[in-house]
Amino acid sequence: MTSTSTPPSTPHSFQVDLRGLVDLLSHHLYSSPRVYVRELLQNAVDAITARHALDPTAEVRIRLSASAGRVTIEDSGIGLTAAEAHSLLATIGRSSKRGGDGADLDESGLEATRQEFLGQFGIGLLACFVVARQIRVVTRSARDPQAAPVEWLATDDGSYTVRELPHEARPEPGTTVVLEARPGATEWAAPARVEELARDYGSLLPYDITFDDGEGGEPRPVTDRPAVWDRAFPTPAARRVALAGHCAQLFGFTPLDSIDLDLPVAGVRGVAYVLPEPTSPAHRAGHRVHLKGMLLTDRADNLLPDWAFFVRAVLDTDTLRPTASRENLYDDETLAAVRDALGARVRGWLAELAASDPERLAAFLQVHHLGVKSMARHDSELLGLMLPWLPFETSDGSMSLQEFAAAHTDIHFTRTVEEFRQIAPIAAAHGLGVINAGYTYDADLLALLPAVRPELKVTELDAGAVTERLDPVPTATELALAPFLATARTRLEAQGCDVVLRAFQPVSVPALYLDDRQARQERDRTAALESADSLWSGILGSLRGSAPRARLVLNHNNPLIRRIAALPDEALTGTAVESLYGQALLMSQRPLRPADSTLLNRAFLGLLEWATHSTDARDAQEDQK
Repeated sequence: MTSTSTPPSTPHSFQVDLRGLVDLLSHHLYSSPRVYVRELLQNAVDAITARHALDPTAEVRIRLSASAGRVTIEDSGIGLTAAEAHSLLATIGRSSKRGGDGADLDESGLEATRQEFLGQFGIGLLACFVVARQIRVVTRSARDPQAAPVEWLATDDGSYTVRELPHEARPEPGTTVVLEARPGATEWAAPARVEELARDYGSLLPYDITFDDGEGGEPRPVTDRPAVWDRAFPTPAARRVALAGHCAQLFGFTPLDSIDLDLPVAGVRGVAYVLPEPTSPAHRAGHRVHLKGMLLTDRADNLLPDWAFFVRAVLDTDTLRPTASRENLYDDETLAAVRDALGARVRGWLAELAASDPERLAAFLQVHHLGVKSMARHDSELLGLMLPWLPFETSDGSMSLQEFAAAHTDIHFTRTVEEFRQIAPIAAAHGLGVINAGYTYDADLLALLPAVRPELKVTELDAGAVTERLDPVPTATELALAPFLATARTRLEAQGCDVVLRAFQPVSVPALYLDDRQARQERDRTAALESADSLWSGILGSLRGSAPRARLVLNHNNPLIRRIAALPDEALTGTAVESLYGQALLMSQRPLRPADSTLLNRAFLGLLEWATHSTDARDAQEDQK
């Protein structure tokens, strides 16, 4: 039997359409054409790094210039041979830092850590076609002193040429790159714009970089090292002033404070600035991240924990991974560990303020308490840390929960601001501890309080708790007023409201309307029952609860209540009680039901009728005289 063998397949290389690539880079990978300046700086810095690996005594020179639609950058780096220019400058995915097997190499061919270099993805100079119609590179290799200088010339149609030049064309090793801006992109080659972008991207790069605008003046420095957070200052106050100025220049605000973010093990160094104005916890903060000195992004939203929304950070790192576009951080395990560590630094700052500088902590919370409360709902550690300092409105005044808990182990709260404001003066006069939980997040935090302080009892304020704290009237007095109370209860029966008599302060309050969640639920069920069909009436009727109803508490200390209780006319007494009920409802600022509006209208008209009838009777008596 004979067997036929399959002929080996012929390998082919991928073909890349440069115009399509530029469109991809411009519209999908990079957020803006501005990144071309970063690519130029990156290649120059990496070339210097490679040259120093070969010769540590070599000079360092990076000079950027722009004029008449042309951008030029010159460096004294490692340079390239003709073969390397073919292999590296026009090949997607291949880097001068990477060997043929994928290992990272230095320019002398020895293995080196990628950490020394900025570039990682091998896109290189081709990315500059987002603004350039032509790129010219003149380079000379420092590894092969006998090699001639090389010119690599590429255009945006996807073609390039490589040719050797006479030795005098570039006597010293290094590289010069010249970009000719394409039509429609000349704004990106304007000297002012190029200098601005160079400073933005390269201010912390490890080598001195200068910029020349072509107007004959001295080249201006681009780099500004060391970073302000690493500089020595004569006093802590001078450092705070310098950091505040840096924040104003970088972020446009003067910070409340600054927090050092120093993680040597993780290769992270920087500072976080505390915002001077409130901001929403839902707002994703934009932090500024440098990678080995090169600006990576000014919109990193995954650098700090969500709860640290009140700071804006700027830092330099040599360990975190960038995304393919090098415009954000790759969210991996390393970033998660760094994020937790940076969060611990911010927590440490809060703890330090709490321990040593309560005035600064109070100033911080005055601005950001709402946001801190929001995050503390989901972070028990943060809640425990901030508990002694978070402000709440209480029946004893504005104070922290810790201060309030020192005076009240039984803590009551109201769910609405209106209910609190009605009850607060009376609660304070009778030693009842009430917190206003009508503000955003306060009710949620109070529900979590027993988990942090198990000895505390937190309950929603109910009518019974308030009534029990108010002074009862003498039994003999209450018996004497039994007919009056019976009339009052009868008139308010239809409103689902009980009437009780107590003596309380302040005397100026004639009546107090109290209810709780159970009472409101029962009223809602009754209202639904009245409008339901027979089937639902049966179901709702079976759900009738035994919850206490709302209460109208009449203040026996108030002179008006005593006068009403002494009225001989039962109808007038009932009308007066209805008026007291309406006034107490209005004071509590609760929504009025249709039945309540009807009662208020009836009571008002009844009192007007009684007042005018009494006037007519007095006039008739005067006429008879």
